[in-house]
Amino acid sequence: QVHLVESGGGSVQAGGSLTLSCTASGFTYSNRYIAWFRQPPGKEREGVAAIDSDGRTSYADSVKGRFTISKDNAQKTGYLQMNSLKSEDTAMYYCAASIPRYLSEPLRHYSYGYWGQGTQVTASS
Repeated sequence: QVHLVESGGGSVQAGGSLTLSCTASGFTYSNRYIAWFRQPPGKEREGVAAIDSDGRTSYADSVKGRFTISKDNAQKTGYLQMNSLKSEDTAMYYCAASIPRYLSEPLRHYSYGYWGQGTQVTASS
């Protein structure tokens, strides 16, 4: 059975940092895209960052230069390092894993078949 479990969310002052983790089980982790999405209250889910099986990354323009996605295949864990947090980064953050190895749209939610339950990030100014 597939499981993705996020952790590391919380409340910080604007300008602060948080690191989210996503631990996976139940599928072959190393040959999938791993991604982070977020959903602010009352808004649609949006792609934040994605990393493929070769370590290539994609980022939403709104987080480039502030967020870094990484993964540890041996630990089956993905990470999202978030620096210089802004109030507009406040959202529920979800990790996701793809079913196919290759994706043409790695920041689109419909590209992913496995999802975690989410962790809340709040950045207050």
